[in-house]
Amino acid sequence: MTSQAADGPDTVAASRRSKITPEREREFFDAVLEQIRECGYDSVTMEGVAASTRCSKSTLYRQWKNKPLFVAAALRANRKVRFVGIDTGTLAGDLRQVAVAAGDWSHKDTKLLQALGHAVTSDPELARALREALVDPEMRALADILRRGVERGEVPAGHPALEYVPAMMFGVLRVRPVLTGEYADADYLKGFVEAVVLPALGLT
Repeated sequence: MTSQAADGPDTVAASRRSKITPEREREFFDAVLEQIRECGYDSVTMEGVAASTRCSKSTLYRQWKNKPLFVAAALRANRKVRFVGIDTGTLAGDLRQVAVAAGDWSHKDTKLLQALGHAVTSDPELARALREALVDPEMRALADILRRGVERGEVPAGHPALEYVPAMMFGVLRVRPVLTGEYADADYLKGFVEAVVLPALGLT
């Protein structure tokens, strides 16, 4: 006789989830994020992702229930921290390396942020996933870089520009495509750090 617990919905769901390999799940996540970048969030459908990955739409619905939950899972699975490990020994050197790292991924991530812009204002879960995947890890890593600069005595702890460095870096990534139609690549960001960020911190 099968126990009630064994037949419960959690057990059934876990059994169904186990049929999707990590590699296949990664394929689904990559597909939905790439379609969002290219077509915009509103244009992407579970059916479209299913067709592009050659699976049944019921597989996606069974696993993630709806598009917002699916996209949120894809964002969290895509979490990468590009600024972690940057430690050149000086704050100016670290910020120059931040510029290079940000420039290397700015096209994909900025495009994704733009495509999700309206959706995240109306869906708290999607907004949380976006912050967890693309914003919070980099903010924490950047805060650590600035903290080390203060501890080394390169910048006074109360320097007013410290609070605004993350806004400077993330802001220029978002705004350059709007102003010029071009993404902020590594060369542009290195110039921005030299001309704006370092002087603001008194590191000239």
